[in-house]
Amino acid sequence: MEPSSQDSSPAIPIAIICGFAMIALAIFFTNKDGNAPRQLSITQLESEGSSESDVSRPVDKTDYIKGNPNAPILIVEYSDYDCPFCGQYHNTLNQIMDEYGVTGKLAWVYRQFPLAELHPNSPKISEAALCVGNLGGNEAFWAFSDRIFTDRDSNELTNVTKLQQYAEEAGVSKSDYVSCVESGRMESVVESSIRDGFNSGARGTPYTVLIVGNKQAIINGAQSYDVVKGIIENLIEQLEGTVETETAVKSEVPLNEAGIPIIE
Repeated sequence: MEPSSQDSSPAIPIAIICGFAMIALAIFFTNKDGNAPRQLSITQLESEGSSESDVSRPVDKTDYIKGNPNAPILIVEYSDYDCPFCGQYHNTLNQIMDEYGVTGKLAWVYRQFPLAELHPNSPKISEAALCVGNLGGNEAFWAFSDRIFTDRDSNELTNVTKLQQYAEEAGVSKSDYVSCVESGRMESVVESSIRDGFNSGARGTPYTVLIVGNKQAIINGAQSYDVVKGIIENLIEQLEGTVETETAVKSEVPLNEAGIPIIE
């Protein structure tokens, strides 16, 4: 499947910016005691001179997408398979997709952001997932990823000896999977995803970029189902024109240098 570019997205109400401001304010009050995202000092990227651009790259045919690839609301998640918060958040987003993905208005994009300093096996798990996706397609990638998170307790690390089993369960042949993983051909793809996440502002996981048309907002950390549900419902209401934006309470909302709201 091939998603449409950001430029071809449906027209977005001007009030969308106000909506992001409302969302940020709501999360500020509901997440005071929430878990903070994993923090990471990516010294290698900093030493290479990589710089934060504040904007995530557009979704394209290289991405793995759950839901309608042409959906007006995109949840782009940078994640680490061995991050316990990512496991919790993965379950949350699956619930959200079960409820709103069927409407065609929401899609979830999974991008690799393994934190090798914290989870040494994560980069190789990411490579394995990309091999499965490359060999078996979008559905195989998601089946493999879901299996990783559901086959262990959230505080446990991935049992890497089971990855081949997960790949076969996702429909990929053992020989093709082993050949891809051993070739190391997905290493550069993982590194590119890490660099993109870093340049988008990611310093921990999960790190989420909400994309609505040409507007973006950032969600830091593993927000709860109720919080994410509130965000999505608010955006859908704005897209449908059923929210009274005139009555919105104006407040100061954290913005990055590109003027993108930061929700944390």
